[in-house]
Amino acid sequence: MQQIIKYFPKLTELQLKQLAALDELYHDWNSKINVISRKDIDNLYEHHVLHSLAIAKAINFRPGTEILDFGCGGGFPGIPLAIMFPECKFKLIDGTGKKVMVAKEVANAIGLTNCNPVHLRGEEERGKFDFVVSRAVMQLPDLMKIVRKNISGKQRNSMPNGVFCLKGGNLETETQMFRKIVETTELSMWFKEEWFKEKHLIYLPV
Repeated sequence: MQQIIKYFPKLTELQLKQLAALDELYHDWNSKINVISRKDIDNLYEHHVLHSLAIAKAINFRPGTEILDFGCGGGFPGIPLAIMFPECKFKLIDGTGKKVMVAKEVANAIGLTNCNPVHLRGEEERGKFDFVVSRAVMQLPDLMKIVRKNISGKQRNSMPNGVFCLKGGNLETETQMFRKIVETTELSMWFKEEWFKEKHLIYLPV
């Protein structure tokens, strides 16, 4: 939790309370439904919450922005981002019902009213959003085939509408076809912990 405060020092009391509550909630749910690797649950804030909030370092979503979390699993990056941007609307979707249930229970427990987790495959989502966010769900070309239909044509932020994708490792192959427009940021530029080396944020305007 201290890592979050270090990198985001202007959080409100409510945001701090909501973020602090995630530790017990995810430990409890993870003991029943494996939404985070058992070996990794003790790294919740660094590997999951802070990782999700890298998107908040790249863009300050304006109030009213609508965001789709594609393949949210147990709620990442959607829940940390919904805490960070309480005046934006987040829809979280995943094809695995029990993971969506965990995301819904966690959101309810901390009083997130701007976050709607739904059991739905990306191919079935018909809504329009300013941005789509995801964490290493699939290769970028495959992801874009599914979510391009969901990007709204109306821009209301400082950056054009598009996709933010958190990924690790070598991205050359999957970004090749988008090389003229894709922006890749190394997370080590923002976060100094060793784990963030070779972790990236991809931004693809649509």
